Amino acid sequence: AMERDRNKALLLELQRAAGTGNDRCADCGEPDPVWASYKLGIFICLYCSGIHRNLPGITRVKSLRLDFWENDLIEFMKNHGNLCAKAKYEAKVPPYYYIPHSNDCLVLKEQWIRAKYEREEFVATRVCQDPCAAGSREGFLWMLGPGRRQFHKRQFFLSAREGVMKYYGKESRGPKAVISMESLNAMFQDIKIGHAHGLQITYSTDGQARNLFVYHESGKEIVDWFNAIRAARYHYLRTAFPNVPEHELIPRITRNFVKEGYMEKTGPKHKEAFKERWFSLDSQERNLMYFKDPLDEFARGQIYIGRRDEGYEVRPGLPVGVRVRKRKPVITLVTPGREFVFMCDNDGKQKEWIDALDGVISQ
Repeated sequence: AMERDRNKALLLELQRAAGTGNDRCADCGEPDPVWASYKLGIFICLYCSGIHRNLPGITRVKSLRLDFWENDLIEFMKNHGNLCAKAKYEAKVPPYYYIPHSNDCLVLKEQWIRAKYEREEFVATRVCQDPCAAGSREGFLWMLGPGRRQFHKRQFFLSAREGVMKYYGKESRGPKAVISMESLNAMFQDIKIGHAHGLQITYSTDGQARNLFVYHESGKEIVDWFNAIRAARYHYLRTAFPNVPEHELIPRITRNFVKEGYMEKTGPKHKEAFKERWFSLDSQERNLMYFKDPLDEFARGQIYIGRRDEGYEVRPGLPVGVRVRKRKPVITLVTPGREFVFMCDNDGKQKEWIDALDGVISQ
């Protein structure tokens, strides 16, 4: 028992040691990881440890607090650690490759872990792929058809060199859409699409944002598509903005919505009936879009969100002189042309939306 306690204390000391990188999960960056792979010599979080468990030939995990650690394993951990593993397994991560965070979906984290340790895609001996070549891909994805009823197998084609993504209908006489890299975006939406590998592709057509919802049965395949789109976007941005530094380009390759969810909305006179709408807030485009259904192809409308010094503001409560029957928390979004009134389900949702909208107004 004394040895067990001493070893546990040594491990926790190692995990907290400054300059080792051990105080965050080696795979997703979650702070204070309480698991470790004693085959790779890394400290990882509970969720990533679950993924490591599925790769027994490559990695073996133990809890820092619950399991017994032999002296030789502690010695191994001491001689390795997160920075050491990063230097080996992440030596050649391409700039466009998406490195998942702790709040990202499971398929992104799983494929990142498999790419690093199982396939060793980023070790120093690997040749870094040219983004133009990496951004070329063709194959089939399951795409949600009109009416949101079922998914159909559709052929997709991506070319960084041509700067486009295309997809074909059932009778492929020609592409159903030719999407320019300039407006293309992709984000994982597993919950919204109802599939663990669900991807939302958004692009502009005739000045309107259009959504495509796709998935692939293979986790590797869908993450490869996502990173191919990112490689093609990176190639486009590098070419279109040659003088913009790398650290400014990378966050603009793809983006997630800063917030999504249901609110109720009334019309411009504030006397119309409140209707439930699904809202998506895109901070990069400074756009608040609303849809009748989360899986609609096109938005019912969109509200541009400018800066505070341009007369934009968000606050709790109703505009002066406006009354509503329902007793629910309300938000007023002030724009130079109109005051928008939204109703939230509860105080928590109201605060989340105010904070998210205020974040865009302040940036």
